[in-house]
Amino acid sequence: MLNCDRLQRRKARVNMEGALVARDQVGIQDFVLLDSITSETAFLDNLKKRFNENLIYTYIGTLLVSVNPYKELGIYTKKQMENYMGVNFFELPPHIYALADNAYHTMLTEMNNHFILISGESGAGKTEASKRILQFYAVSCPSTSLLDRARDRMLVSNPVLEAFGNAKTLKNDNSSRFGKYMDIQFNREGEAVGGHILSYLLEKSRVVYQNHGERNFHIFYQLVEGGEEETLRLLGLERNCQHYCYLVQVRTAKEPSDLKISCIPVSAGRGAARITVYLFGIIGSILHLGNVQFEADSKGYAHPLTACCILLQLLGVHVQVLQEALTFKKIEAKTEEVLSPFSVDHAIYARDALTKALYDRTFTWLVNKINESLENKDSTKKTVIGLLDIYGFEVFYVNSFEQFCINYCNEKLQQLFIQLTLKSEQEEYEAEDIEWEPVQFFNNRIICDLVEQRHSGIISILDEECMRPGEATDLTFLERLEERLGNHPHFVTHRLADQKTRKTMDRGDFRLLHYAGEVTYCVVGFIDKNNDLLYRNIKDVMHQAKNSIVKHCFPPTEADSKKRPETVATQFKSSLMGLTKILTAKEPWYVRCLKSNEDKQPGRFDHVLVRHQVKYLGLMEHLRVRRAGFAYRRRYEVFLHRYKPLCPATWPHWRGVPADGVERILKHLGYSEDEYKMGRTKIFIRHPRTLFAIEDAYEICKHELGTCLFTSKKEFVCLFIKGYMTRHQAATTDNSEYLTFVRHNYLTRLKDHLPKTVLDKSTWLTPPPVVKEVRELRVVHRCCFHSVKEPKYCCSISLQLKGLTSELFKGKKDSYPQSVSRPFVDTRLSEQDINMRVLQMIRHERIKYSIPVVKYDRNGFKPRPRQLILTQTAAYLVEEAKMKQRIEYRSLKGDRSVSGSLSSGLMGLKGWRHGDLVLQCDHLFEAVTKLCVVANKRNIVKVVQGSIKFDIQPGKEGFVDFGSGQEAMAYKAKNGHLMVVSASLWCGCCRC
Repeated sequence: MLNCDRLQRRKARVNMEGALVARDQVGIQDFVLLDSITSETAFLDNLKKRFNENLIYTYIGTLLVSVNPYKELGIYTKKQMENYMGVNFFELPPHIYALADNAYHTMLTEMNNHFILISGESGAGKTEASKRILQFYAVSCPSTSLLDRARDRMLVSNPVLEAFGNAKTLKNDNSSRFGKYMDIQFNREGEAVGGHILSYLLEKSRVVYQNHGERNFHIFYQLVEGGEEETLRLLGLERNCQHYCYLVQVRTAKEPSDLKISCIPVSAGRGAARITVYLFGIIGSILHLGNVQFEADSKGYAHPLTACCILLQLLGVHVQVLQEALTFKKIEAKTEEVLSPFSVDHAIYARDALTKALYDRTFTWLVNKINESLENKDSTKKTVIGLLDIYGFEVFYVNSFEQFCINYCNEKLQQLFIQLTLKSEQEEYEAEDIEWEPVQFFNNRIICDLVEQRHSGIISILDEECMRPGEATDLTFLERLEERLGNHPHFVTHRLADQKTRKTMDRGDFRLLHYAGEVTYCVVGFIDKNNDLLYRNIKDVMHQAKNSIVKHCFPPTEADSKKRPETVATQFKSSLMGLTKILTAKEPWYVRCLKSNEDKQPGRFDHVLVRHQVKYLGLMEHLRVRRAGFAYRRRYEVFLHRYKPLCPATWPHWRGVPADGVERILKHLGYSEDEYKMGRTKIFIRHPRTLFAIEDAYEICKHELGTCLFTSKKEFVCLFIKGYMTRHQAATTDNSEYLTFVRHNYLTRLKDHLPKTVLDKSTWLTPPPVVKEVRELRVVHRCCFHSVKEPKYCCSISLQLKGLTSELFKGKKDSYPQSVSRPFVDTRLSEQDINMRVLQMIRHERIKYSIPVVKYDRNGFKPRPRQLILTQTAAYLVEEAKMKQRIEYRSLKGDRSVSGSLSSGLMGLKGWRHGDLVLQCDHLFEAVTKLCVVANKRNIVKVVQGSIKFDIQPGKEGFVDFGSGQEAMAYKAKNGHLMVVSASLWCGCCRC
C-alpha cells in the first residue's frame, strides 16, 4: 500500500515536472513565468488555455487563482487530499489543497498565525472554496474523539450559516449575504481544537425586500416547504410560500437546493430543543409580521387590518402592546410621555424595521451560539488559520447603500493585500541579500480616504446628514457631497459631470472611481439604511418578550439608553478596522475566485467578464509586485536536485554546498550573472525564458539519460542471471557482482536483526555459504562494516565503533536503524583534499579523522563550507588554507547538541571560547562516534526533546528550532532562531 502511494505521488510529480514542457498546450501554471507581465491579453489567454483543459487553478506565486467551471471535475476526492498532504507547494499542479496544506505546515513549522483570504464576486465559488479547505483540514489533521467533535461542529456550522445568511440572487443560487471570518485553532501537535467566527454586514434589508428574480434567505423556504407538519402547525404556518408577503414580492423559480431544515449546533441537553423552538418561532413570527397590513382612518392615522394573535405564542409579547408600538411613536416630554400616531407609510416602515432588527440580531445570536460550541477553554498556546470568505466587488444595474459598503470593504482589503504582498516580497529579498527594486503600482489609499477619512470622508458626511436637525433627505446628502468633495478626482455627480458623462447618470447618482473601475451609486435609501432606526418603545416591547432569544437580543440597557446608536456605516467602518488589525497580525494566503460566465454554463469562458474580474481583483497589480525583478526563485537544494544532470561536475552526486552546485550548473550552461542572483538560501532567476531554456535542456538530458539507463539495466539483468547460474563456482568475472549482492543483502538484513550486545554470539543470522567460506571478508563501502568475518571472527575495531554508536543512539533516535547499514570509513577527506598550509600547521599532530561540514554563522546563520579535522589533541575547523577555529578536547563540555532530524545532520560543538559552533554534515553518526573515541569522552551524549540552546557569544544565547516540511532547509526564522526543517518527521534532538 505504501509503495502504491509512493508510486502515485511520483506520477503526480512527473506530471508537475512536465508542466513546463507542455506549456504551449495547457498554459503556464504560475503567471509569474509569463514573459509579459503587463499584457492583460497574455494573462487571459493563459487562463483560458488552462480552463479549456479543465485546469481551473493557476498560481501567481503563492496566490491561487480559481475559475468556476460550473461542473464536477472529480478533483476533490480523498485520494486527491492524500496526494497533497505534506507536499511542497510547487511540487504538484496548482490546487486549493496545496495552498491549505502549505498554510497548515508553515503554521506548524514557524508556530505563527496565518489567514486565507477568499475573494471574488457572487457566484465565483468563494463559499465552495471555504468548504473545500475545511474538508481538507477535517481529513488531514490528526484526530481524536474530542477533536472529532470540534471538527464536526465546524463542518456543521457551515450549512447553518448558509441557511440563515445565504440567498438566491441573480448571479448565484447560494450567495453569501454576509462576510465571514473563521479562526480555526490548532494545538502544538497540529490538531484542530476549536474555532471562532466573526460576521460582517448581514444584508438584512433582504428580509423585507428582494430585487426582481431574487429570493429571501434560504431558511424561510426551508421552514415553509421543508418543515415537518407538526412544526408548521405550532408556528401557524402553511406549506405555501405564496401566502407570505416577504416571500412573494417577485416570482422566481422553485428553490433548487435541499429544503431540509438545518441542524442548529447548540449544546446537547433539555434546553436544546426549547432553543430550537424559540429560534424557529422568530422565523415564523417574521413571516406573520410581513402579512400585517395597515389602513388609514379618517385622520390618516394607521390601524392594523388584522390582529396577529399567533405572535403572542411565538414571541411571547402581548399583541395589543405590539400593535400600539407599530402605530405610535412614544415621545418623552418633561413630565409625561406622549404617543404620536403614525401614518400608514410610517407604520409599514416601523414594521419592516422591527423584522429586519429581529432577523439581524437573531443571526448575531446564532453566530455567538456557534462560537460557544466551538470554544476551546484550554489555556495552552494555540496557533490559528483564519478563513475570510467575504463579498467581492459588486457592480449592479442599480447600486445602493449595501454595494457602497461592500465595495468600500474591497477597497480596504485591496489596500491591505498590496501592503502585505509588498512587505513579504521585500522581507524575502532582504533575507536573501538581494537588492530590492521599487515596484510601480496604483496606491488606492486615495479612495479609502475618500470614503473613510474623519470629518471629510463620505461616511462622515453621511453621518452628519443623518444626525443634523431639520429634514434630512437622500438628495440633501447628495448636495453635501457635491459641496465637500466636488474637486476630488475620484468623485463625480450628475451636476458636476461633463456633458458626455451626464448621459450615463441620473440626477440622484454619484460615481466613484474605484481601483477596480467606475461604480455609480443611487443615493435613494442611503439615509434610512444608515440610520436603521428602531423606535425605543418597540425595543422595550421586545425586551418584555417571553421568547428567551428575543429577550436576549433586546437588552434593557439599550431601551433605557438615551445615547444615539452608531450608524450602520460607522459600525461597518469600525468592524473593518478591527478586521484589518486581525489580518495584519497574521501571515497571508490568497484565493481569488473568478466566474467563467454569467449563465453558469460549463465550458464557457467569457473574455469580457473574466477581464473585468481580473481587473477589479487586482491580479495584474499583484503579478507586477510578485515579479519585482525576478520571475523564479527556488531553494538551492530543490534546484540542484532537479537540474544536476545538466552539468558533469554535479552529476550524479554533488558533495559540496548546494549553492556552489547551483552556480556550477548555471555557469556550465553559459548564463551571465545579470540573468540570476544567488541569495542566502535560494537562486533567483530574472527572466522566464531563462528557466524555460534550462527546463528544455533538462528534458533533452533526461531522455538521453533514460536511454543509457535502459541499456545498462538490460546488460545488468543478463549479468545477474549468469551470476546466479554460476554462484557455486569459484569467483569469476561472471559471478563476482552476484556474490557481492548476496553478501550485501545478508548484511542489510543483519542490520535489522542485530544482537542486543556486541558480544552475543547466539542470535546472529545464519550467513550464506559465500560468507561462510571466507574467514575474513573485506566488503565494499555499500555494506555495514569495513571488515566482516563470521560472527565469532568479526573485526573488533569496526564492531566497537558500531557498538558505541548503538549505545549512544539506539532506541533514542528514529534515524539510527537507517545508519546501521552505512559503512564507517577511516576518514572522509584524503590528504590531497586538505590544503598544504593546513597540513604544515598541524604536522606534529596525527590526523585521526576529517569530514566536510557546513558551518552556520552564529548571528545571521549564513551557511559556510568548512572542513572538520580531528587530530590527537584537538578539533579544527578549516576554510581552505585558513585555520578558523581550534577546540582542545579537554575544553569540550557535555552539553553540546546534535539535531534529531532524519536528514539534517546538525550538530553543535561547545568549548570554543568565543561561542558555540553550529555545524551540519552528511555522516552525523560516524562523526559523533569518531569524536567521542578520539576525544576519549564517551559519556557526553544525551538525547533530549525540543529546541537546542547554544551560546552565540559568552552571555548571549541562541536557539535552534526543529520542524518538518516539504523540503529540507535551514534558515533564520522571524523569531531570530535558526529553523531547521526536515523533509521527514522530526524525532526530537539530542545533545552530545
